[in-house]
Amino acid sequence: MSATVERLSKTKAKITITVEASVFEEHMEKAYRKDAKRFNIPGFRRGRAPRALIERYYGAGAFFESAFESAFTAAYPAALEETGIKPIANPEVDVLQIEKGKDLIFEAVVYEYPVAELGDYKSIRVEKVVEEVTDDDVNAEIERDRDRVARYIDVTDRPVQLDDETNIDYKGFCDGEQFEGGTAEGQTLVIGSGHFIPGFEEQLVGKNIGEEVTVDVTFPEVYHAENLKGKAAQFIVKINGIRAKELPALDDEFAKDVSEFDTLDEYKASVRTRLVEAAERKAEGAFENEVIEKLTEMADVEIPEPMIEDELNNILRDMEMRLMYQGMRMEDFLKYTGQTIEQVREMYKDQAEMRVHTRLALEALKAAEGLTATEEEVDAELQKMADNQKKSLDEFKATLSADAKEYYTMLTEMNKTVEALKGYAAQA
Repeated sequence: MSATVERLSKTKAKITITVEASVFEEHMEKAYRKDAKRFNIPGFRRGRAPRALIERYYGAGAFFESAFESAFTAAYPAALEETGIKPIANPEVDVLQIEKGKDLIFEAVVYEYPVAELGDYKSIRVEKVVEEVTDDDVNAEIERDRDRVARYIDVTDRPVQLDDETNIDYKGFCDGEQFEGGTAEGQTLVIGSGHFIPGFEEQLVGKNIGEEVTVDVTFPEVYHAENLKGKAAQFIVKINGIRAKELPALDDEFAKDVSEFDTLDEYKASVRTRLVEAAERKAEGAFENEVIEKLTEMADVEIPEPMIEDELNNILRDMEMRLMYQGMRMEDFLKYTGQTIEQVREMYKDQAEMRVHTRLALEALKAAEGLTATEEEVDAELQKMADNQKKSLDEFKATLSADAKEYYTMLTEMNKTVEALKGYAAQA
């Protein structure tokens, strides 16, 4: 076997592989022994007819297909080893010569795993900006906690106000016809929550218990019911009841209810600490993202289309999983949004390409820095996962497959790579 390589691009190559006639003859004989029973030759039991007779009846190429499969299985991996090419997908194969008594010659066009060319990554500089936590921020967080434990009390002496919880009956009409799904009784609705069609809730403000009101709305252009998209509609709404939100007093009892602290001052201090820590995490995340983005912009690489397609498949699988958690299938999502799967793939293609570009940039940086993960470093990463599952490190490691162990090793190396890059970028 011999192989020659022609470069078609930085990441695409054509390998011309020649299998000597004597070796191809061995594959022909192997194909005959495997496939002889497929041929019916008068005067012979199936599988007993001589090869020469089968080839006379069915043509010289009777065993070419099986012989080529056998020869390819042996020759292609050997050619990759000889040429040093590392493909990322199955090759496109074209047979140039396949004849009895002659060399077998075929071409395999392959995409290679690309290597990014880095620029002067050590010159990247990014400033980490941590937002200051103000008294207003602390107070807003406390108000959210108050709102979370607020209670609703019945109101009978005033009309509906913003933030009230109402109990309503309604019937919806479009073009004078009552439409399916537009009717409910005893529906709870918090005014200002935005849970209903835009404009619906605001028209209930100022209405009293027992009052019936006509609400005019227009359905959004993007809506799950095809027959209602962008349509004007009317709802006949009756106010059954009003409940007002009552916030707890800002005192020590409130602090005990919403936290592990005994006093309001301690609780406020903890809120500030929590917000400061969150601001630091946010700043660190933004700093890391910008550093990686600059590295990616700097890295020159030609990305083969199959890699982008694979990443697109990963994105869509993740999307399907998220939809499943929401009780929705991909088919439902496509119907609701009026899109085709091809349009969704096109929408995410740039994101997929950027993900691959970033991964290749970080892999090139890892190689340039000579970074590897020690067993202790991988164990430290695994310990986090073990803690989450309330297992010992050894118990958690026992559950891991070889692929999972390889993944965590790669993850640890990537984390080290990002930290090294951040170290350069943070220099004054």
